[in-house]
Amino acid sequence: MALLRKALAWLSVLVICLFGLLICVARPFNPNNNRVLGRAIAVTGRWILGLQRPVTGLEYMPQDRPVVIIANHQHNDDLFLMGDLMPPRTVTVGKAILGWIPFFGQVFWLGGNVMLNRARSRKAVALMKATSHAITNENKSLWVFVEGTRSHGQGLGRFKKGAFHTAVAAQVPLVMICAESYRDDTEGRWGQRTPVRVRVLPAIETRGLTADDVPRLVADCHRQMAAAIEAMAAPQ
Repeated sequence: MALLRKALAWLSVLVICLFGLLICVARPFNPNNNRVLGRAIAVTGRWILGLQRPVTGLEYMPQDRPVVIIANHQHNDDLFLMGDLMPPRTVTVGKAILGWIPFFGQVFWLGGNVMLNRARSRKAVALMKATSHAITNENKSLWVFVEGTRSHGQGLGRFKKGAFHTAVAAQVPLVMICAESYRDDTEGRWGQRTPVRVRVLPAIETRGLTADDVPRLVADCHRQMAAAIEAMAAPQ
């Protein structure tokens, strides 16, 4: 039952993206395409999986100003877990290889998202810095899975610095989103998934900071997110 639910959830992504192409072609590179499709994919996927997602701290997510959002990344199912948490006019960062996925890759590109080749780290950081101009001049927000790879529920990994350079260059707040550690195959009755909690942490202002402050900013955010994930793992 669980495998069937999972297969149907990912099939729904392709179907939603197929119809989403109509939206994206009608208004190409509009960042709100991502919000519409993210919500449709997440809500549909959680319903198919029988996955509950209690979320706290939504009041810390600004809806009326650009931000850089950093989140931990455990499994591909994070798309269902957090895809509907994007504020307006948000673009995301993903690997360049995503562009080759049928339908999904096309809507990802037409959403104006940032596609990185992480093997070329210097160019990746330069591109992230350049993204700061879109944040300030086009009133966009940026979502980054800050570890740069999936942890498979094995704890918070090291952070890539690109998102922090972007936030500092644009002088916008950093918002941290933490999902508790989970297995993507954990199931309960009738194949329904065990609930996964998500917590949004208070924003960190970057106004007045420079590139020299990035290492400290990275360490502070890592410490806060690790503490939040550990706290969610404690018995309630």
